[in-house]
Amino acid sequence: MTLTFLWTDIMVWILVFALLAWGWILARSPQVQKQWHTVFKSSIAMASAIVLLFYLLFALLDSVHFKVVKQGEMVSLLDMAFEHRIKETERTYSSPFAITEYAKAIVVDEHGVTKQEYLPLKHVNDTSILLSSLIALATGVMMSFLLIALHMLWRKRRGWQKVIPWNSAYVMVTLIITSFTWLYILSFDYHVLGTDKVGGDVLYQSLKSIRTGVLIGVLTTLVMLPMAIILGVSAGLFRGWIDDIIQYIYTTLNSIPGVLLIAAAVLLMQVVMDNNPQWFETTGERSDLRLLFLVLILGITSWTGLCRLLRAETLKISQVEFVTAAKAFGVGKWTIIRRHIIPNLMHIILISIVLDFSGLVLAEAVLSYVGVGVDPTMHSWGNMINQARLEMAREPMVWWSLFSAFVFMFVLVLAANLFSDRIQTVLDPRNNS
Repeated sequence: MTLTFLWTDIMVWILVFALLAWGWILARSPQVQKQWHTVFKSSIAMASAIVLLFYLLFALLDSVHFKVVKQGEMVSLLDMAFEHRIKETERTYSSPFAITEYAKAIVVDEHGVTKQEYLPLKHVNDTSILLSSLIALATGVMMSFLLIALHMLWRKRRGWQKVIPWNSAYVMVTLIITSFTWLYILSFDYHVLGTDKVGGDVLYQSLKSIRTGVLIGVLTTLVMLPMAIILGVSAGLFRGWIDDIIQYIYTTLNSIPGVLLIAAAVLLMQVVMDNNPQWFETTGERSDLRLLFLVLILGITSWTGLCRLLRAETLKISQVEFVTAAKAFGVGKWTIIRRHIIPNLMHIILISIVLDFSGLVLAEAVLSYVGVGVDPTMHSWGNMINQARLEMAREPMVWWSLFSAFVFMFVLVLAANLFSDRIQTVLDPRNNS
């Protein structure tokens, strides 16, 4: 195996290192430290941040790819962890923790008699669920306590005071680690969340879909943010014909229905990819390039709201005394933007980033549902919902694929919304007045 990087892998890791560097720089500011301490004084914000970090961890594990030379395919660290459920697929549907298929199959016995019966699953061990659960829960609790003990020791050495509700973080870490350990250990004996139409494990699909959802939310914001900041601040500060042109651009974009614009761009991109199959060596590379194009398309069509907001705020800040004084002393426009405008817009930018994240995660599900989202071969919650929608009407109803996608997406969006509410409460000056 050789380490290889997809385009989205490169963007993800560049973003991670950039955020770490940015956090290290901001941590040197006492005012910024005070603001973020205030954010994390909320138990809900702390618990939500822990959930978001665990989702990010799964996305990063699935963003380290290796190319298997002999087989000509790509696998990630997450794929290696669930290798037992990738190779051991069943024939068709099975419900969670089942030992037989979900629907009866027509079989012919040794006497030539045709009958219907539930076929046993090929890759399930009919062991005691209670005993396996106790072992898994005990393992998860021990791992959690070890991690918490190491963190408490580190806190003691750093001499941190209890200004942050660490107990809430410890409870959430214990719940998440214990739950995942239980799911992972039982996945060796059962299909914990059932299987889909072709016998694929739904738990593995749900975890693989985390990367797609997180990347859509994070990378789209990365693409959208520079355009929104540059155009919004320029329109508010320079005014005149620059403001007129920028207003015309985002007003025109807002006049076009977003779904139609995205669909047209995705279909055009699909034609280009179909006409150039030599660009891809594996289906994974093809799916990744389509994901990258979708991120770019969403970023290009999603900047108008933040741009309009930043323009209005820049118009207000440009009339404040310290900006007027800077202009009177002959300070250049770009220096005013860097020293005075951008720092006073950071609370709006941060709030918009976190608020837009959950909307973009839901947008991926909707676009994949209507057929203009990520590649059908890529794991995503939208594709899971799209594949499950026709099975909801059958008898007996196949509900677990839709349920799994809903739960994983709901937890991520809920955590992002709760965390964004806390950031808005702390960073918005209107709430501190």
